[in-house]
Amino acid sequence: MRTDGVAIPASRARAKDFVALAKPRLNVLVVVSALVGYRMADGEPQASLSILGLLVGTGLVAGGASAFNQVLERDLDALMRRTRTRPLPDQRIQPAEGVLFGAAMTIAGALTLAAASNVLAAAVALTTLVTYVGVYTPLKRRTSFATVIGAIPGALPPIIGWAAATGELPARAWTLFGIMFLWQLPHFLSIAWMYRDDYARAGFPMLPVLEPDGRSTGRQALAYAAALIPLSLAPALLHMSGQIYFEGALLLGLAFLWLTFRFARTRSTRDARRAFFGSLAYLPLLWLLMLGDRL
Repeated sequence: MRTDGVAIPASRARAKDFVALAKPRLNVLVVVSALVGYRMADGEPQASLSILGLLVGTGLVAGGASAFNQVLERDLDALMRRTRTRPLPDQRIQPAEGVLFGAAMTIAGALTLAAASNVLAAAVALTTLVTYVGVYTPLKRRTSFATVIGAIPGALPPIIGWAAATGELPARAWTLFGIMFLWQLPHFLSIAWMYRDDYARAGFPMLPVLEPDGRSTGRQALAYAAALIPLSLAPALLHMSGQIYFEGALLLGLAFLWLTFRFARTRSTRDARRAFFGSLAYLPLLWLLMLGDRL
């Protein structure tokens, strides 16, 4: 082992690059959403090993999906300002290394879920990865509708948690899926508007690229945010949560709708950013309300 101050920092930088492939900060919400699904399915809070396995397994599979996605999009990432310094487009990590890293994380995550919970939870997690990497990622180059398709794997984490707790997927579980599905669309559309020039430079046919005036982008974001309100109230109507959740979810939904309305009306980058940060606050607060109402 060298101690001249060169090898150790280099190895740390390389490890940091592999961690960046897994996008751990972005996948925190994936892991939290899986935990919400587990608790809403009345999963045992004392089952610490099962919960730990759920969190670790879900995080590993999500990290594997992120790595595969970056391998497939490395050429386009190199064209966009906000992604060109990622490890693969910057050639600090080679594609084969990214594939091996993604595969190792995926296999480890699926085995962890199967061992700590059940095969159904592992199968849902793998379905999430396959639809994200095998369907959504290639469609991003072809159609703006890929945003809607991509919301499907993005909405499956609560289903992983529910499956881990019960080994079943009843209709109530899909209510959580629907909430996360609708939430993602104004979230993604606001991002697409903020970075429309970057997406155009890379050739992604995002809606703001195809229709630069932003009217369709704003209308769609507003429509999805409006549809989210009644669906977010469904857990209370289905007796999964109570009155506190109902009132809190209604207030959160109206606040998010207002931010999205402002974005749709002005189509300014500032209001798109406000809608984006509002979306980042909305879902964690909704999950907290949902869990807190069950205590």
